Amino acid sequence: MPVELRIKEIIKEKKIHQKDLAQQIGVSKVTVSYWCSNHTMPSIETLSSIAKVLNVRIADLIVEN
Repeated sequence: MPVELRIKEIIKEKKIHQKDLAQQIGVSKVTVSYWCSNHTMPSIETLSSIAKVLNVRIADLIVEN
C-alpha cells in the first residue's frame, strides 16, 4: 500500500519553513524538500522527531492511499 507524507501541508499550516524544520531535526533542507515532495521517506525515528517539532501525531504526517 503506497504511503504519502503530509509534511508539506502541515508545515504550511504551522507557518514553519522547511529550513527551520531541517535545523530542528538535524537534517538538510534538501532532505526535507524530498520528504515534502514524497521522493523519499524518513525513518520512523525521524518521523517521531518531525511530529514532535510540528506538535502533531506521527499518524497525522502519513496518508495511506
